[in-house]
Amino acid sequence: MNHKIDIQKDFKKYEDISEKLKVIAHPYRLCIVKGLLDGGCNVTTIQECLNLPQSTVSQHLSKLKAAGIIKGERNGLEICYKVVDQDIINVINILLKE
Repeated sequence: MNHKIDIQKDFKKYEDISEKLKVIAHPYRLCIVKGLLDGGCNVTTIQECLNLPQSTVSQHLSKLKAAGIIKGERNGLEICYKVVDQDIINVINILLKE
């Protein structure tokens, strides 16, 4: 019986990882995460880099935040984003090493 419980526990872990991978699988979100690894920045900087409307960038950031991949820290009037999920940092470094 204990073996089944372990399998279910492991499966939950795999589900969690799978969900994070789905979130970063979008090209713009992958680019955002990679850019944030080079240093946190605000929505305007990301928007200018990707040449996307602010609302689109905000939607991508919202999905990354909801998945626990990034975190925003208020700095005066702006919010600076950075990647906080070590597993995602490791994956991006492996996939996009230069």
